[in-house]
Amino acid sequence: MARAKNKAQKLDILIVGAGPAGLTLALALKQAMPELQVGLNDVHKIEVPQKDGRASALALGVTSVFEALGVWTDMLPDASPIDGMHITDSSDNDLTRPLFLRFEGDVKPGQPFAHMVPNKSTIGALLNRLDEFDVEMIAPDKVASIVPGDAFSTVEFDSGKLVEASVVVAADGARSMVREMMGIATTGHDYGQSGIVTTIEHELDHNNIAYEHFLPHGPFASLPLPSKRSSLVWSEKSKLVPEILAMPEEELAREIERKMGSSLGKVKVLAPAQAFPLRLQIAKEFVADRVALIGDAAHVVHPIAGQGMNLGLKDVAALAEVLVEAVRHGQDLGSVEVLERYQRLRRFDTGLMALATDALNVLFSNDQPVVRVARDVGLGLVDRAPFLKNAFIGHAAAANDELRLLKGLPL
Repeated sequence: MARAKNKAQKLDILIVGAGPAGLTLALALKQAMPELQVGLNDVHKIEVPQKDGRASALALGVTSVFEALGVWTDMLPDASPIDGMHITDSSDNDLTRPLFLRFEGDVKPGQPFAHMVPNKSTIGALLNRLDEFDVEMIAPDKVASIVPGDAFSTVEFDSGKLVEASVVVAADGARSMVREMMGIATTGHDYGQSGIVTTIEHELDHNNIAYEHFLPHGPFASLPLPSKRSSLVWSEKSKLVPEILAMPEEELAREIERKMGSSLGKVKVLAPAQAFPLRLQIAKEFVADRVALIGDAAHVVHPIAGQGMNLGLKDVAALAEVLVEAVRHGQDLGSVEVLERYQRLRRFDTGLMALATDALNVLFSNDQPVVRVARDVGLGLVDRAPFLKNAFIGHAAAANDELRLLKGLPL
């Protein structure tokens, strides 16, 4: 005898994936329209990840999103402003790291272009605020199938739970199950690099300056955290990574110090180093039948410019504005017209950032003498052209975006 189907729960929006992008979208929608029926699903229990030692560079526009949602003051005590960035270009064994380009000063009066915020702090603040709203939590559970229909999609979970949602949002990462179920292809390539991340303590004060050292195997960035601590994002050839991860802590600290040209003095490693493969991966479509992709489900770019989290939260700002506007105009949230509006808002910006980060990695991840001379001349020219530097920083900070949340305004 066939198993009887459970009665389906009706939702306006089902968000699959409870990382920063998924949580922020849920909060933005419920704060703007508490009457919306929003569900949040994850394969893991939805809670603060205590063992996650990573931190993210949040651009000015993204911190404005958190201000508008009322969570930025909770995140700020653990955040460190990035008041400037110093960029060097050198060979791996050079004793010094000559400075070729620097970005310093505020993007807007009293506002730096970014803050470093631990992921734990971001997720904790969002979860605390979400407790004030009625959100259907479906976790831990896994999506088993999605069947789009004329008025809603029927989503079945491994537990047998059924949900009928006007729109399903894929916020479930680079290996998105939702994207695969909807048959959305991706384009891109592997970089043959891995990103090594850890947290260090150092002898000298970083003075809220981020350092990016362009080395032959990839960029090596140190990003300021409170006190004399920094978050590292170290791009290295994948074949060399196992040897690096196997280093004793003291040896790893010496290698990090060497890579940095001792720019911050003696180094101590505070968290186990972790590595993840680097690739360019862009979904060919950001929307499908009653489905929208956000964050890493839609795009994965090289961390050379620190824009991964920012791109995902800009997706959130765009999709939240589009969906709230659709409700106010009595439109079907999952209609082609509504979802295409979101795609138009995000495709160009995402494509531009993907091209820029890809080109930068190709340009700087080598030690060919001719290329090195050309790029150093280029860096020097940019350093002497304030209008170019301001344009680069303004775009990266999303300081001039027209979306309401990115301007710090409620929806």
